[in-house]
Amino acid sequence: METSSGRPGGIHVVLLTDRFGRRLNYIRISVTDRCNLRCLYCMPAEGIEWIPHDRILSYEEIRFLAEILKSLGVEKVRFTGGEPLVRKGFIKFLESLKKSVQDMRIVLTTNGTLLAHFIDELSVSGISGVNVSLDTLDENLFRTITRVGELKDVKEGIRLLAQRTEIPIKINTVLMKGVNDGEIGSLLEFAQENRAVLRLIEFMPLDDSVWKEDLFIAASEIFERLPEPEMWEQTDNSADHSAGPARYYRNLSTGQRLGIIEAVTHHFCSNCNRLRVSATGVIRPCLFSEGGIDLKPALRSGDREEVVSRIFKAVERKPESYRGVQRGATHMSRIGG
Repeated sequence: METSSGRPGGIHVVLLTDRFGRRLNYIRISVTDRCNLRCLYCMPAEGIEWIPHDRILSYEEIRFLAEILKSLGVEKVRFTGGEPLVRKGFIKFLESLKKSVQDMRIVLTTNGTLLAHFIDELSVSGISGVNVSLDTLDENLFRTITRVGELKDVKEGIRLLAQRTEIPIKINTVLMKGVNDGEIGSLLEFAQENRAVLRLIEFMPLDDSVWKEDLFIAASEIFERLPEPEMWEQTDNSADHSAGPARYYRNLSTGQRLGIIEAVTHHFCSNCNRLRVSATGVIRPCLFSEGGIDLKPALRSGDREEVVSRIFKAVERKPESYRGVQRGATHMSRIGG
């Protein structure tokens, strides 16, 4: 850990710093394991047995956790699922949370299918960004990948978000060879039409039951498949707090921005600044970690000191790299991405 007096009044804040010197200022919190899709790289076709509601963190417990994280120097919280928008009252919760942690960036990751139902609430929520997972613009392929989803719902949600709010939008696309790798051009056009930043992601081996090496496309090949790759110039994103692990490029002709996430070929572990909290309150030091530290008992009892102690235990367990970490059997929908 380290301390900082950068807060008003010279107040010393204990910062989350792991044993490798990485400052951990970004937390991903899953608010539910439930989802209205069955994406092939996230959960089995038959779905999974949902976790009983009484085992999921309540909004009050999540707020308590967020306030503690803020006091530890965390600057950004991303809410994930499952699909967070299936949880009743979620956008109202975001709006109230933003008021209690005003200088913390609150962002959302969603599959986009329900966005259109919450546009008015989102527009006044105060959140700092929305990431939409969208792997294809082909209706038949979308149904194949998601198994039960309707592409038109996602496209309409993104369109309304772009037109009726000022919330920054990112579209996350996992590229798979022979599946959706021929759609880069159309995805770029769709993103530009909807003031969104497209991010192309290498297919990660998170679940051996769905990951296949012949589907993998390296970032270097992704770049070469861009329309007129010579027109894309890498940009310096060191001052961009929203850049995350992506390498960003700008089109010299149109000014459009694009991100490529090298999750496998150039893993970003050395700069990893995040921890993950599951919907049941387990804090994971790494996406690939088999286990974690259970925060829920301390959160439910309101024991702030114990919550902080358990957070620091997770920080101490953060590995230098995901390579060699023993992976668990938990489906992606329960990890929160």
